[in-house]
Amino acid sequence: MALAQDFEAHLAGGVTTLARCWALTRRDGRVLGFTDHDRDVVFGGITFRADTGLSARALQQTTGLSIDNSEALGALSDAAVTEADIRAGRYDGAEVRAWLVNWAAPEQRHLMFRGQLGEITRGGGAFRAELVGLSEALNRAQGRVYQVPCAAVLGDAGCKVDLADPAFSAAGVVLAGEAQRRLRIAGFEAFADGWFASGRLVVLSGAAKGLVATIKADRLADGLRNIELWQGLRAEIATGDKVRLEAGCDKRPETCKDKFANFLNYRGFPDIPGEDQAINIRVRDGAATSLGRGK
Repeated sequence: MALAQDFEAHLAGGVTTLARCWALTRRDGRVLGFTDHDRDVVFGGITFRADTGLSARALQQTTGLSIDNSEALGALSDAAVTEADIRAGRYDGAEVRAWLVNWAAPEQRHLMFRGQLGEITRGGGAFRAELVGLSEALNRAQGRVYQVPCAAVLGDAGCKVDLADPAFSAAGVVLAGEAQRRLRIAGFEAFADGWFASGRLVVLSGAAKGLVATIKADRLADGLRNIELWQGLRAEIATGDKVRLEAGCDKRPETCKDKFANFLNYRGFPDIPGEDQAINIRVRDGAATSLGRGK
């Protein structure tokens, strides 16, 4: 991206007033701003704070398709990035934008980097985060896979099931928990046993608010849901916290028809021949036999 003329003139002037600014947008929508200047810098509706101790190494940028990368380094602080939030995964996949800015006239700036946070490590009161460029998205598989199970995620644009429908989700209160992985929850008596297996649990309040986990098992006993998660929540969930459970889908065509009445949007290929059919051969009488067993 070319430099704006006024910013280019400032750089060519010999005496510059430059700072680096970073904006971090978490998946829950929270935006944090950081700068290596000794005073706060404000632009684009974001206050880039100077007291966070954040710094970044020189960006390694290329003209090809290799990944732009760098590292963000900073001190863990209750006022900015906290160890609890990193441990809870709130910064996983967060969007990162980095500018070179004329702090005396912040409207003069140049976007140097845009990407996501990669691997984050912490220790000794500090954190180190890998910055991954936009070209990383080119490593993701594209197109559809021809398979019997549905390839959509329940509730996405391909599936079109409305998870806000009371038939498919509801809110309740945690009564007890074990290792952040096994929970007893009240408020779901109307749903059949196993209704939420393979679905999602979304935490609505408490220290783990905003975290999402996949449900491994769902059992209804004495009017309470006994929920087991595939992985424990990475933040404390306590008695009285509110959660939302979303119906589970095992990707089978029968489930799509019977549970969600949504077979028109089924994103699999239920009639595709299986492996046995692929290795069968035809004999003279028209019958099929496995390869190597008939003549």
